[in-house]
Amino acid sequence: MAAASYRRRLLLEGAVLAATGLAGSAALLAGKEQARRWPQSTILQLIVVAAAVLALGPRQTRRALAEAERVRRPGTGEPTPLWHVPAPVAAGALFVALSGPFAERLPPVPSRLARKAGWDAALRVTGGAAIVGLVQALLLFREVAREEARTGRTFHRLPGSRLGRGTRLGYTR
Repeated sequence: MAAASYRRRLLLEGAVLAATGLAGSAALLAGKEQARRWPQSTILQLIVVAAAVLALGPRQTRRALAEAERVRRPGTGEPTPLWHVPAPVAAGALFVALSGPFAERLPPVPSRLARKAGWDAALRVTGGAAIVGLVQALLLFREVAREEARTGRTFHRLPGSRLGRGTRLGYTR
């Protein structure tokens, strides 16, 4: 079975990530009163996330496309199964929501920040996931589609892609 194209995976993963973030945010807003505290801080932090993703996402995508290597077959660079995408969002939201009461047990986290952790911080995690997913599905997907149309290439994620190190891409004609 051939690996899905990078364009298709951006769309699918982005949609799942956005849906997870939006659903998590809606659940937090509906079910946890603390998620609604400090709304200005939440909005400001989500604006910063959106600005960073909008500034860095297209640039990193263009770089990965430019550095893509020709491959005979797409290989096995298929990323994590889609049903795994919600796990880090849920884990991150729960970690920050529940870390406040355990601030003294978390030496790497400054106690001032840990005391402010709670369900509102979890909302920032889920909201950030929604933003990243939407940018991936709506903007980065189009960036790859334009390059595929321009060059006649089909891009595929290659093994060795890592968060923080970037995405390795290959292409077929």
